[in-house]
Amino acid sequence: MAVVSCPALFIAAPASGQGKTTVTAALARLLTRQGKVVRVFKTGPDYLDPQILQQASAQPVEQLDMWMAGEQYCQQKFYEAAKVADLILVEGAMGIFDGEPSSADLAARFNIPIAIVMDVKGMAQTAAAIAVGLANFRDDVEFAGLIANNCGTDRHRQLIADELPDSLPLLANLPRSEQVALPERHLGLVQAHEVATELETRFEAGANWLEQAGFGDFIDKVKVIEFHSAEVPVIQTLLNGVKIGIAKDEAFTFIYAANIRLLETMGAELVYFSPLHDQHLAEVDALWLPGGYPELHAQGLAQNTKMLEQIKQFFSQDKPVLAECGGFLYCLQTLTDLDGQQYPMAGLLAGHGAMRGRSGCQGMQAALLPEGEVRAHAHHRSRSEQTPEPITHGVRQRHPAPGEAIYRERQLTASYLHLFFPSNASAVAQLFRPSLKVVS
Repeated sequence: MAVVSCPALFIAAPASGQGKTTVTAALARLLTRQGKVVRVFKTGPDYLDPQILQQASAQPVEQLDMWMAGEQYCQQKFYEAAKVADLILVEGAMGIFDGEPSSADLAARFNIPIAIVMDVKGMAQTAAAIAVGLANFRDDVEFAGLIANNCGTDRHRQLIADELPDSLPLLANLPRSEQVALPERHLGLVQAHEVATELETRFEAGANWLEQAGFGDFIDKVKVIEFHSAEVPVIQTLLNGVKIGIAKDEAFTFIYAANIRLLETMGAELVYFSPLHDQHLAEVDALWLPGGYPELHAQGLAQNTKMLEQIKQFFSQDKPVLAECGGFLYCLQTLTDLDGQQYPMAGLLAGHGAMRGRSGCQGMQAALLPEGEVRAHAHHRSRSEQTPEPITHGVRQRHPAPGEAIYRERQLTASYLHLFFPSNASAVAQLFRPSLKVVS
């Protein structure tokens, strides 16, 4: 087993909304403009934060989750990153100890110290008390210190710093600044490509923000971790000769880089197309309609009648289609947007989709498909109704209630679930090549 060493730091917080992504992006940009290679990972299944962090670091950013991807997968990704990076950063999800596995579980498994990001607006000594409580909650997690976000004055900083033990220093106090806050929408951060120029300004401001806070001195002392290679399964070329059309435009963007890499490793030829802008569907053997924001582009999708008709024809020829979340909504008869306007969609599957404001569904689930179990997650703020009887439901990771409905119509597989393909390569190969018979 090969070993490589690299400094690594986990950026986590007591809750969502504390500024983790802002700090991680700013730190990645600060080090990148110093000429360092920074490899960033995002804990959990998030699609949006990695887009932001990839632009900030000018390096690929991938999701790591020990339940969805597996421990061996995470180990190998860290090892590969450590071979090329000057520093590895991992951004946590939700609160440090939230979820199973949590950010703390990932940090503990790979011995990576955690820097706590906390929004300290409206408190002083209490911030120190919370940080100390977090640091003492588990014996197997190492903490590097506290980053006090929205820390108004030097006096505010001093009140917090004076109550922290030497083992948990105040690493930086970051002033309130509208110049560095990242834009958001209903599922989280805005997609990076939509505000690329604005993000550049915010990244640079954030880097200056950290530099002025003296954070560079700490970064030079970040703990060096040994990362070991993992035994990874050999991927069979089960999709040789299969041409897969992948929807990719402003409406469909939730695509794991790991999924693309797996399809290519299995031998598939990938052809990207735009349901919004393209008038013709390329000659392909299978379609993948991933998630995204079709509700923001429902009118444009409905008006592209040529593409809708060609996708209907493709479906009617009993060719395989995988539709996930936003792609699933696109396959229904209609979609009602956030303004209550209803638009016709592809109609491959009976039913109607509609947005429902701030409420929604999220969480890890296993898709128990006829082809095999594929790990997945759900995150949506829409509902579907008048749909046919599902072939099965997702199995929630930690809850007995049925998960998302999974539909099968002809060779269409559709669900709100976002599948993580590397969790079961052979099952995924069969979705795109139904005639394939895999011997396990």
